[in-house]
This record gives sequence, C-alpha cells and structure tokens, in this order.
Amino acid sequence: MGHPPRIPVWLGWEKPVIYFITICVVGRKPVLANEAAFSAFKKAATKLHDCTVLAAVLMPDHLHAIVSPTRDRDAKVGNVSGALKRWIRQEVPAFWQWQPGCFDRLLRSDESLYEKWIYLQENPVRAGFVSNSGDWPYQIGLDEDDS
Repeated sequence: MGHPPRIPVWLGWEKPVIYFITICVVGRKPVLANEAAFSAFKKAATKLHDCTVLAAVLMPDHLHAIVSPTRDRDAKVGNVSGALKRWIRQEVPAFWQWQPGCFDRLLRSDESLYEKWIYLQENPVRAGFVSNSGDWPYQIGLDEDDS
C-alpha cells in the first residue's frame, strides 16, 4: 500500500522547520522507560547528522521527540524515525519490535512548539509515573538541568 505524498514545507525561510514525532512499540510493551533504552536513545540522537533532537521523553511504550532538520528543510521525518528505531534496537535486547512508521506533525508556530514542549514535559505526570515532571529521568531538553 502506497503512502500519500508529503505536504511540502511552506514556511518562510526565516522560520525553522520543527517536527513533533511519536514512535511506539508494537503491542505497547513497556520496554523503553529504563536506563539502557534511554542511553541507547541518547546515543542514537547524537548519530543523527541531518536532524537535531531538541527535546524528547521516553515513556514505557513510546517516545516523543521534537526534532529539526539541520540542512534540508524538506528532509523526510520517516528517515529520522527509522534511524532512531534502528540504532536504539542495536543497543537494547531484541524481544520487542517498533510499530511501523511514526506519527509526525510539522509545528508551524512558536505557540505550537511551546504546546508540544509542555506536552512532552507533562507526559510522565499525566501517566501517573511522577508528580513533578522534573523527576522523570528519561527526558532530554525539557528542563535547564539537562546535560
């Protein structure tokens, strides 16, 4: 089955291109909220040459990331998610799989970026894992203490 064509990025050149992506584990198995998977994600994020991960949170069965192409404004988000999936799987045990594809949304305004940043930050709180978002250890770019 074919995929619909991507809508071109029609933002002014002065605006950065930023995407919100979600990648899920098949069957929503809770395999990502641990130090091994988080370490693998951070390592994978540093391998991306055409995209920068601005913020991310790993939940037990999915991950959210805010990413921005570094060179090509029309870079395919599927390539980024595919690379992250592949590199994470190389580092962690192979008893689970990723769902095909990913959910992605082009963020068209500062307000939209802020809303998604808050969504990522508050995701562990909404899920009941922590009462303060800063206490969730599997996130990057969401508070000033990140390294």
